Amino acid sequence: MNARTLSPLDRLLAGIERALETVAGAPEANRPSPAHGIAHAELDDAERRHAAGLMRINHTGEVCAQALYDGQAALARNEANREHLLHAAAEETDHLAWCGERLQELDSRPSLLNPLWYAGSYAIGALAALAGDAVSLGFVVETERQVEAHLAEHLERLPAQDERSRVVLARMQEDEVRHAQNAQAHGGIDLPFPIPQLMQASSMVMKTVAYRI
Repeated sequence: MNARTLSPLDRLLAGIERALETVAGAPEANRPSPAHGIAHAELDDAERRHAAGLMRINHTGEVCAQALYDGQAALARNEANREHLLHAAAEETDHLAWCGERLQELDSRPSLLNPLWYAGSYAIGALAALAGDAVSLGFVVETERQVEAHLAEHLERLPAQDERSRVVLARMQEDEVRHAQNAQAHGGIDLPFPIPQLMQASSMVMKTVAYRI
């Protein structure tokens, strides 16, 4: 069945399936991980735990991105914008898979609170969509800008020899910049005060908690 002819119930069931796959499944990337072919570095226990904490934050960030896009796409008023959101979500699935793979390599796991992060982000995405496509796409622009900034921070904080994690984050950063530019080109507006500041504050809470839990 073509996505353009899906009934509301079909969309709901598809959304539930995507949610379960995101928080409890093993998403498959359409693109190979940038880390493939790069040698594994020797990390001591403290370095491994630190790298895993950072990658767990990034994995959770991708869970939130999936939920945000899914919530926005479910209630998007314009079909072209819906397709744009779903295309971006597909690339975020690559990021999710890459981070999950790297966590396994670091003998670690995703955040135990990912279902909570997903639910909250989906609700935010749906509310943004209800405000109209310009606001919804503005959320994408602001979210990707903030993600780009925290990825830059993580690139500085990773253990110097952890090249496998570093190349994954660098590729993710490139994609996030492009997603923000595309959303702005599709009509995304700059969000008014204090929305960006509230988004940044909630992101800080997520990063602090996901690093450990």
